[in-house]
Amino acid sequence: MSTSEIIAELPRLSLKELAEIQAKLDELVADAWQDDGELSDADKLALDTALKDYEKSPDAGSPWEEVLARLEAQRAK
Repeated sequence: MSTSEIIAELPRLSLKELAEIQAKLDELVADAWQDDGELSDADKLALDTALKDYEKSPDAGSPWEEVLARLEAQRAK
């Protein structure tokens, strides 16, 4: 079955069938990224910069629990 034939069949599927297909596509994409994925130079630079910033000021950020509590408090307003 060709790609165009598969795409043409998608509108005929039930929501359950579409969800199964989406789950399988997500699984395949995740596996491909984990197996073959490489960070771009820009991504590497961003991570290196963030790590250096953290090493200079490890207490500058907030623990996840505090961030979550602030978000929940804002949502409750």
